[in-house]
Amino acid sequence: MFRNQYDTDVTVWSPQGRLHQVEYASEAVNQGTVCLGLCSSSHVVLGGLKRSPNELASYQKKLQKIDEHMGVGMSGLTADGRSLVKYMRTEALNNKYVYGTPMQCSRLLLDLADMHQRCTQTYVRRPYGVGLLVAAYDQTGPHLYSTEPSGNYHEYFAMAMGSRSQTSRTYLEREFESFPTASTDELIKHALKALAASLSADTELDAKSASIAIVGKDTPYTLLEGADLQRYLDEIEVEGDVAGEEMDEDVAMPDA
Repeated sequence: MFRNQYDTDVTVWSPQGRLHQVEYASEAVNQGTVCLGLCSSSHVVLGGLKRSPNELASYQKKLQKIDEHMGVGMSGLTADGRSLVKYMRTEALNNKYVYGTPMQCSRLLLDLADMHQRCTQTYVRRPYGVGLLVAAYDQTGPHLYSTEPSGNYHEYFAMAMGSRSQTSRTYLEREFESFPTASTDELIKHALKALAASLSADTELDAKSASIAIVGKDTPYTLLEGADLQRYLDEIEVEGDVAGEEMDEDVAMPDA
């Protein structure tokens, strides 16, 4: 049997027990631009690479605001991501209208995961080809969640998804133990360094292609782009130059 006989509908299982359309949706996430998040004891930072189709086009926004206490980053099909963002905004607004308080992130994530999973078992529509990183600060503290097209969702200290995201995850795994006590500026620098790790050797991270969002205690959702982001990139470059000079001095110093 040819494989494409089993991928015409999401309700058709292959003989190996696989749903190929769900796997295609997961592959769309893996092919998207890098999106990452990291969490301290009081704040959550999201970072994303913006992609421009060509030199004459604007950059696609990868970070979106849900409420004053919540934001998302997306990797995969941006159109699917915007559809889910609209749903999340509506749910957060309804909760605030009915109960007079911001919506707890874990409740919204459960509903969002159900939306993902519903598309894996009915033929009405295809699975969402987007993965989301949801950052929030609510009554229970700061949280960073990720969702998958299959309907799975997990909470992380730090996470990266998208194309070439393994190098970003390697950086986050190496540094994550310092995140709980890190300041907001230090979290932003870690996010930028992790984004830069995912780029090819001949590509440099700049303020045009990167976005950073912050949410946390006494900090409503704030998006950093352009000039606001450039100063952090300059500081990272200076720190790199200083570290390089110290390394050269250690190498040049003769043994006693």
